Amino acid sequence: MDTTELTAAPEIAPDGGASLLTWLEKMRADTPVWQDEAGAWHVFRSADVRRVSTDAQLFSSDTTRLTSPGDQAPPGTLLVIDPPEHRKLRRLVSQAFTPKVVADLAPRITELTRELLAEVKPGATEFDLVDVLAYPLPVIVIAELLGVPATDRALFRGWAEALMALQVDDPSTGEKLAIAIEEMEAYLNAQIASRRAEPRDDLLTRLVESSIDGERLTDEEVGNFTALLLLAGHVTTTMLLGNVLLCLEDAPGVYERVRAEPSLVEPLLEEVLRLRPPFPRVVRVTTTDVEVAGTVIPADSIVWAWVVSANYDEREFADPARFDLARKPNTHAAFGHGIHFCLGAPLARLEGRIALELLFERFEHLRIAPGAEVPFHAGGVFGVQQLPVTTTAG
Repeated sequence: MDTTELTAAPEIAPDGGASLLTWLEKMRADTPVWQDEAGAWHVFRSADVRRVSTDAQLFSSDTTRLTSPGDQAPPGTLLVIDPPEHRKLRRLVSQAFTPKVVADLAPRITELTRELLAEVKPGATEFDLVDVLAYPLPVIVIAELLGVPATDRALFRGWAEALMALQVDDPSTGEKLAIAIEEMEAYLNAQIASRRAEPRDDLLTRLVESSIDGERLTDEEVGNFTALLLLAGHVTTTMLLGNVLLCLEDAPGVYERVRAEPSLVEPLLEEVLRLRPPFPRVVRVTTTDVEVAGTVIPADSIVWAWVVSANYDEREFADPARFDLARKPNTHAAFGHGIHFCLGAPLARLEGRIALELLFERFEHLRIAPGAEVPFHAGGVFGVQQLPVTTTAG
Protein backbone atom coordinates (compact mmCIF):
# COMPACT_ATOMS: atom_id res chain seq x y z
CA MET A 1 0.00 0.00 0.00
CA ASP A 2 1.21 3.50 -0.82
CA THR A 3 1.45 5.13 2.62
CA THR A 4 0.56 8.55 1.17
CA GLU A 5 -2.94 7.14 0.62
CA LEU A 6 -3.56 7.09 4.35
CA THR A 7 -6.17 9.60 5.53
CA ALA A 8 -4.51 9.96 8.93
CA ALA A 9 -1.08 9.29 10.40
CA PRO A 10 -0.52 5.72 11.67
CA GLU A 11 -1.01 5.28 15.41
CA ILE A 12 2.00 4.60 17.64
CA ALA A 13 0.12 1.74 19.27
CA PRO A 14 0.05 -1.23 18.88
CA ASP A 15 3.42 -1.73 17.12
CA GLY A 16 5.36 0.84 19.14
CA GLY A 17 5.71 3.31 16.30
CA ALA A 18 7.29 1.07 13.64
CA SER A 19 4.55 1.78 11.08
CA LEU A 20 4.61 5.47 11.94
CA LEU A 21 8.37 5.74 11.38
CA THR A 22 8.09 3.94 8.02
CA TRP A 23 5.33 6.31 6.96
CA LEU A 24 7.26 9.39 8.11
CA GLU A 25 10.32 8.34 6.11
CA LYS A 26 8.23 8.08 2.95
CA MET A 27 6.49 11.40 3.62
CA ARG A 28 9.82 13.20 4.12
CA ALA A 29 10.98 11.86 0.76
CA ASP A 30 7.83 12.22 -1.35
CA THR A 31 5.27 14.49 0.37
CA PRO A 32 6.98 16.94 2.75
CA VAL A 33 3.73 18.86 3.24
CA TRP A 34 0.52 16.85 3.42
CA GLN A 35 -3.14 17.53 4.18
CA ASP A 36 -5.11 14.81 5.94
CA GLU A 37 -8.77 13.91 5.49
CA ALA A 38 -9.80 16.16 8.40
CA GLY A 39 -8.18 19.20 6.74
CA ALA A 40 -5.13 19.49 8.99
CA TRP A 41 -1.69 19.96 7.42
CA HIS A 42 1.47 18.07 8.37
CA VAL A 43 5.15 18.92 7.86
CA PHE A 44 7.91 16.34 8.16
CA ARG A 45 11.37 17.68 7.27
CA SER A 46 13.66 19.09 9.95
CA ALA A 47 13.99 22.60 8.52
CA ASP A 48 10.23 22.90 8.03
CA VAL A 49 9.47 21.56 11.50
CA ARG A 50 11.88 24.11 12.99
CA ARG A 51 10.30 26.93 11.01
CA VAL A 52 6.73 26.00 11.95
CA SER A 53 7.76 25.58 15.60
CA THR A 54 9.56 28.91 15.92
CA ASP A 55 7.93 31.49 13.64
CA ALA A 56 5.16 32.73 15.93
CA GLN A 57 4.11 35.44 13.50
CA LEU A 58 3.15 32.93 10.79
CA PHE A 59 2.43 29.89 12.95
CA SER A 60 0.53 30.69 16.14
CA SER A 61 0.49 28.41 19.18
CA ASP A 62 -3.01 29.59 20.09
CA THR A 63 -5.29 26.91 18.68
CA THR A 64 -8.29 28.00 20.76
CA ARG A 65 -9.41 30.57 18.21
CA LEU A 66 -10.28 27.74 15.84
CA THR A 67 -12.00 25.52 18.39
CA SER A 68 -13.74 28.34 20.28
CA PRO A 69 -14.22 31.41 18.06
CA GLY A 70 -13.82 34.63 20.02
CA ASP A 71 -12.13 32.91 22.95
CA GLN A 72 -8.57 33.54 24.02
CA ALA A 73 -5.92 31.06 25.06
CA PRO A 74 -6.25 30.03 28.72
CA PRO A 75 -4.18 32.51 30.77
CA GLY A 76 -0.97 30.96 32.03
CA THR A 77 -0.90 28.07 29.57
CA LEU A 78 2.53 28.62 28.03
CA LEU A 79 2.05 26.03 25.29
CA VAL A 80 -0.75 27.98 23.60
CA ILE A 81 0.33 31.59 24.18
CA ASP A 82 2.13 33.76 21.63
CA PRO A 83 4.41 36.78 22.14
CA PRO A 84 4.33 39.27 23.73
CA GLU A 85 2.18 37.62 26.43
CA HIS A 86 4.29 34.46 26.27
CA ARG A 87 7.49 36.40 26.88
CA LYS A 88 6.07 38.15 29.94
CA LEU A 89 4.71 34.97 31.48
CA ARG A 90 7.86 32.96 30.80
CA ARG A 91 9.96 35.65 32.48
CA LEU A 92 7.66 35.59 35.48
CA VAL A 93 7.63 31.84 35.96
CA SER A 94 11.35 31.54 35.23
CA GLN A 95 11.98 33.53 38.43
CA ALA A 96 10.49 30.62 40.35
CA PHE A 97 11.98 27.83 38.20
CA THR A 98 15.64 28.72 37.94
CA PRO A 99 18.60 26.48 37.01
CA LYS A 100 19.70 26.61 40.66
CA VAL A 101 16.31 25.34 41.82
CA VAL A 102 16.68 22.40 39.43
CA ALA A 103 20.33 21.70 40.27
CA ASP A 104 19.55 21.73 43.99
CA LEU A 105 17.12 18.85 43.44
CA ALA A 106 19.91 16.39 42.56
CA PRO A 107 20.41 14.99 46.09
CA ARG A 108 16.67 14.49 46.58
CA ILE A 109 16.30 12.83 43.14
CA THR A 110 19.15 10.48 44.05
CA GLU A 111 17.56 9.67 47.42
CA LEU A 112 14.15 9.03 45.86
CA THR A 113 15.58 6.83 43.12
CA ARG A 114 17.40 4.67 45.68
CA GLU A 115 14.21 4.39 47.78
CA LEU A 116 12.11 3.39 44.78
CA LEU A 117 14.63 0.85 43.51
CA ALA A 118 14.83 -0.62 47.02
CA GLU A 119 11.28 -1.84 46.43
CA VAL A 120 12.80 -4.35 44.00
CA LYS A 121 13.75 -6.95 46.57
CA PRO A 122 17.09 -8.78 46.37
CA GLY A 123 16.68 -11.87 44.26
CA ALA A 124 13.71 -10.49 42.33
CA THR A 125 14.18 -11.08 38.63
CA GLU A 126 11.23 -9.16 37.15
CA PHE A 127 9.43 -5.87 37.82
CA ASP A 128 7.56 -3.17 35.96
CA LEU A 129 9.88 -0.24 35.28
CA VAL A 130 7.00 2.24 34.89
CA ASP A 131 5.28 1.33 38.16
CA VAL A 132 8.49 1.05 40.19
CA LEU A 133 10.46 4.04 38.89
CA ALA A 134 9.55 5.80 35.64
CA TYR A 135 6.18 7.05 36.88
CA PRO A 136 6.62 7.69 40.63
CA LEU A 137 10.05 9.36 40.48
CA PRO A 138 9.16 12.44 38.38
CA VAL A 139 5.71 12.74 39.97
CA ILE A 140 7.15 12.85 43.49
CA VAL A 141 9.86 15.30 42.41
CA ILE A 142 7.47 17.75 40.73
CA ALA A 143 4.92 17.41 43.54
CA GLU A 144 7.54 18.15 46.19
CA LEU A 145 8.92 21.03 44.14
CA LEU A 146 5.47 22.58 43.81
CA GLY A 147 4.58 21.79 47.40
CA VAL A 148 1.54 19.60 46.72
CA PRO A 149 1.23 16.24 48.49
CA ALA A 150 3.16 13.54 46.68
CA THR A 151 0.69 11.07 48.21
CA ASP A 152 -1.87 12.43 45.72
CA ARG A 153 0.05 10.90 42.83
CA ALA A 154 -2.82 8.53 42.01
CA LEU A 155 -4.89 11.63 41.22
CA PHE A 156 -2.10 13.09 39.07
CA ARG A 157 -1.76 9.83 37.16
CA GLY A 158 -5.47 9.72 36.40
CA TRP A 159 -5.42 13.27 35.03
CA ALA A 160 -2.31 12.58 32.96
CA GLU A 161 -3.77 9.40 31.50
CA ALA A 162 -6.94 11.28 30.48
CA LEU A 163 -4.72 13.79 28.67
CA MET A 164 -2.56 11.15 27.00
CA ALA A 165 -5.60 9.14 25.88
CA LEU A 166 -7.21 12.09 24.07
CA GLN A 167 -8.26 11.14 20.54
CA VAL A 168 -9.73 13.80 18.27
CA ASP A 169 -12.08 11.31 16.61
CA ASP A 170 -13.31 9.75 19.89
CA PRO A 171 -15.75 12.02 21.81
CA SER A 172 -15.58 9.81 24.92
CA THR A 173 -11.90 10.66 25.45
CA GLY A 174 -12.74 14.36 25.28
CA GLU A 175 -15.45 13.90 27.90
CA LYS A 176 -13.03 12.10 30.23
CA LEU A 177 -10.45 14.85 29.74
CA ALA A 178 -13.04 17.55 30.53
CA ILE A 179 -13.87 15.79 33.81
CA ALA A 180 -10.16 15.45 34.64
CA ILE A 181 -9.54 19.14 33.93
CA GLU A 182 -12.46 20.14 36.17
CA GLU A 183 -11.13 17.99 39.00
CA MET A 184 -7.60 19.31 38.57
CA GLU A 185 -8.75 22.94 38.53
CA ALA A 186 -10.64 22.48 41.80
CA TYR A 187 -7.63 20.77 43.36
CA LEU A 188 -5.14 23.45 42.28
CA ASN A 189 -7.45 26.34 43.19
CA ALA A 190 -7.54 25.02 46.75
CA GLN A 191 -3.73 24.76 46.79
CA ILE A 192 -3.32 28.32 45.45
CA ALA A 193 -5.79 29.75 47.99
CA SER A 194 -3.83 28.00 50.73
CA ARG A 195 -0.55 29.62 49.56
CA ARG A 196 -2.06 33.09 49.43
CA ALA A 197 -3.33 32.64 52.99
CA GLU A 198 -0.21 30.92 54.34
CA PRO A 199 2.92 31.17 52.12
CA ARG A 200 5.37 28.25 52.28
CA ASP A 201 8.85 27.48 51.01
CA ASP A 202 7.77 25.86 47.75
CA LEU A 203 7.50 26.59 44.04
CA LEU A 204 3.73 27.15 44.16
CA THR A 205 4.23 29.95 46.70
CA ARG A 206 6.99 31.45 44.57
CA LEU A 207 4.66 31.40 41.56
CA VAL A 208 1.95 33.10 43.59
CA GLU A 209 4.44 35.76 44.72
CA SER A 210 6.36 36.19 41.43
CA SER A 211 6.25 39.67 39.91
CA ILE A 212 7.83 41.87 37.26
CA ASP A 213 7.40 45.60 37.62
CA GLY A 214 4.86 44.94 40.35
CA GLU A 215 2.65 42.72 38.19
CA ARG A 216 1.78 39.34 39.69
CA LEU A 217 0.26 36.24 38.15
CA THR A 218 -3.48 35.83 38.56
CA ASP A 219 -4.86 32.70 40.24
CA GLU A 220 -5.94 31.43 36.83
CA GLU A 221 -2.46 31.94 35.39
CA VAL A 222 -0.84 30.21 38.36
CA GLY A 223 -3.31 27.32 38.14
CA ASN A 224 -2.86 26.76 34.42
CA PHE A 225 0.90 26.93 34.60
CA THR A 226 0.97 24.61 37.63
CA ALA A 227 -1.23 22.11 35.78
CA LEU A 228 1.23 22.16 32.89
CA LEU A 229 4.17 21.54 35.23
CA LEU A 230 2.35 18.82 37.11
CA LEU A 231 1.38 16.91 33.96
CA ALA A 232 4.09 17.63 31.39
CA GLY A 233 6.66 17.83 34.20
CA HIS A 234 6.35 14.13 34.89
CA VAL A 235 5.10 12.70 31.58
CA THR A 236 8.34 13.68 29.82
CA THR A 237 10.58 11.77 32.23
CA THR A 238 8.18 8.82 32.49
CA MET A 239 8.23 8.39 28.71
CA LEU A 240 11.98 9.01 28.52
CA LEU A 241 12.96 6.28 31.00
CA GLY A 242 10.77 3.70 29.30
CA ASN A 243 12.09 4.72 25.90
CA VAL A 244 15.67 4.12 27.05
CA LEU A 245 14.94 0.42 27.53
CA LEU A 246 13.12 0.26 24.20
CA CYS A 247 16.12 1.74 22.40
CA LEU A 248 18.59 -0.52 24.21
CA GLU A 249 16.64 -3.57 23.04
CA ASP A 250 17.58 -2.58 19.48
CA ALA A 251 21.20 -1.72 20.36
CA PRO A 252 22.99 -4.90 21.51
CA GLY A 253 25.91 -4.33 23.85
CA VAL A 254 25.13 -0.68 24.60
CA TYR A 255 23.75 -1.41 28.09
CA GLU A 256 26.98 -3.14 29.08
CA ARG A 257 29.10 -0.41 27.51
CA VAL A 258 27.32 2.42 29.31
CA ARG A 259 27.38 0.49 32.57
CA ALA A 260 31.15 0.25 32.25
CA GLU A 261 31.45 3.93 31.25
CA PRO A 262 28.93 6.03 33.26
CA SER A 263 30.04 9.18 31.42
CA LEU A 264 28.09 7.81 28.45
CA VAL A 265 24.75 8.17 30.24
CA GLU A 266 24.25 11.73 28.96
CA PRO A 267 24.89 10.98 25.27
CA LEU A 268 22.70 7.90 25.71
CA LEU A 269 19.84 10.11 26.91
CA GLU A 270 20.25 12.53 24.02
CA GLU A 271 20.18 9.74 21.44
CA VAL A 272 17.05 8.26 23.05
CA LEU A 273 15.43 11.71 22.99
CA ARG A 274 16.21 11.89 19.28
CA LEU A 275 14.93 8.43 18.39
CA ARG A 276 11.89 8.38 20.66
CA PRO A 277 10.92 11.93 21.71
CA PRO A 278 8.23 11.88 24.43
CA PHE A 279 6.00 14.21 22.40
CA PRO A 280 6.16 13.20 18.71
CA ARG A 281 4.58 16.33 17.23
CA VAL A 282 3.49 19.89 18.05
CA VAL A 283 0.55 21.87 16.72
CA ARG A 284 0.35 25.39 15.30
CA VAL A 285 -2.23 27.51 13.43
CA THR A 286 -1.37 29.61 10.37
CA THR A 287 -2.07 33.32 10.76
CA THR A 288 -1.98 33.94 7.00
CA ASP A 289 -1.49 32.02 3.77
CA VAL A 290 2.05 30.68 3.96
CA GLU A 291 4.23 28.59 1.65
CA VAL A 292 6.09 25.61 3.11
CA ALA A 293 8.29 23.41 0.90
CA GLY A 294 6.51 24.65 -2.21
CA THR A 295 2.98 24.14 -0.89
CA VAL A 296 0.70 27.00 0.15
CA ILE A 297 -1.07 26.35 3.46
CA PRO A 298 -4.14 28.62 3.85
CA ALA A 299 -4.66 30.97 6.79
CA ASP A 300 -6.37 29.55 9.89
CA SER A 301 -5.20 26.02 9.19
CA ILE A 302 -4.05 23.49 11.76
CA VAL A 303 -0.43 22.49 11.13
CA TRP A 304 1.20 19.50 12.79
CA ALA A 305 4.99 19.73 12.94
CA TRP A 306 6.37 16.19 13.32
CA VAL A 307 9.22 16.38 15.83
CA VAL A 308 9.99 12.67 15.58
CA SER A 309 10.21 12.95 11.79
CA ALA A 310 12.62 15.90 12.09
CA ASN A 311 14.76 13.77 14.38
CA TYR A 312 15.06 11.12 11.66
CA ASP A 313 15.60 13.54 8.78
CA GLU A 314 18.37 12.26 6.53
CA ARG A 315 19.20 15.86 5.63
CA GLU A 316 20.35 16.51 9.20
CA PHE A 317 21.38 13.15 10.62
CA ALA A 318 23.68 10.60 9.01
CA ASP A 319 22.20 7.09 9.13
CA PRO A 320 19.34 8.44 11.28
CA ALA A 321 17.80 5.09 12.26
CA ARG A 322 21.07 3.92 13.84
CA PHE A 323 21.56 4.28 17.60
CA ASP A 324 24.84 6.18 17.88
CA LEU A 325 26.32 7.11 21.27
CA ALA A 326 28.98 9.20 19.52
CA ARG A 327 26.54 11.25 17.43
CA LYS A 328 27.77 14.86 17.26
CA PRO A 329 26.18 17.25 16.97
CA ASN A 330 22.90 15.76 18.13
CA THR A 331 20.53 18.58 17.19
CA HIS A 332 17.31 16.75 18.01
CA ALA A 333 14.06 18.63 18.52
CA ALA A 334 12.66 16.58 21.41
CA PHE A 335 12.30 19.63 23.65
CA GLY A 336 11.18 21.99 20.91
CA HIS A 337 12.74 25.14 19.47
CA GLY A 338 12.81 28.85 20.17
CA ILE A 339 10.52 30.53 22.68
CA HIS A 340 8.61 27.30 23.30
CA PHE A 341 11.71 25.29 24.18
CA CYS A 342 10.62 23.11 27.10
CA LEU A 343 11.04 24.94 30.41
CA GLY A 344 11.35 21.59 32.17
CA ALA A 345 14.07 20.17 29.91
CA PRO A 346 16.87 20.61 32.51
CA LEU A 347 14.78 18.78 35.14
CA ALA A 348 13.92 15.92 32.77
CA ARG A 349 17.58 15.53 31.83
CA LEU A 350 18.65 15.60 35.49
CA GLU A 351 16.06 13.02 36.51
CA GLY A 352 16.92 10.82 33.54
CA ARG A 353 20.65 10.97 34.19
CA ILE A 354 20.41 10.16 37.92
CA ALA A 355 17.83 7.42 37.43
CA LEU A 356 19.90 5.73 34.73
CA GLU A 357 23.15 6.01 36.65
CA LEU A 358 21.53 4.20 39.58
CA LEU A 359 19.84 1.61 37.35
CA PHE A 360 23.18 0.79 35.72
CA GLU A 361 24.82 0.68 39.15
CA ARG A 362 22.19 -1.64 40.62
CA PHE A 363 21.57 -4.05 37.73
CA GLU A 364 24.23 -5.88 35.75
CA HIS A 365 21.64 -6.76 33.12
CA LEU A 366 18.28 -5.11 32.45
CA ARG A 367 16.05 -5.86 29.49
CA ILE A 368 12.40 -6.04 28.50
CA ALA A 369 10.94 -9.33 29.70
CA PRO A 370 11.00 -11.83 26.81
CA GLY A 371 7.55 -12.38 25.39
CA ALA A 372 6.00 -9.59 27.47
CA GLU A 373 3.19 -7.52 25.98
CA VAL A 374 4.24 -3.87 26.04
CA PRO A 375 1.22 -1.52 25.83
CA PHE A 376 1.92 1.82 24.20
CA HIS A 377 0.02 5.05 24.67
CA ALA A 378 -2.29 5.68 21.73
CA GLY A 379 -2.59 9.45 22.15
CA GLY A 380 -0.17 12.33 21.77
CA VAL A 381 2.85 10.83 23.56
CA PHE A 382 5.53 8.43 22.38
CA GLY A 383 6.01 5.85 25.12
CA VAL A 384 4.77 2.87 27.08
CA GLN A 385 2.03 2.47 29.65
CA GLN A 386 3.77 -0.49 31.31
CA LEU A 387 7.21 -2.05 30.83
CA PRO A 388 7.93 -5.47 32.37
CA VAL A 389 11.69 -5.96 32.65
CA THR A 390 13.96 -8.80 33.73
CA THR A 391 17.13 -8.13 35.64
CA THR A 392 20.27 -9.46 37.15
CA ALA A 393 21.66 -7.56 40.13
CA GLY A 394 25.23 -6.31 39.95
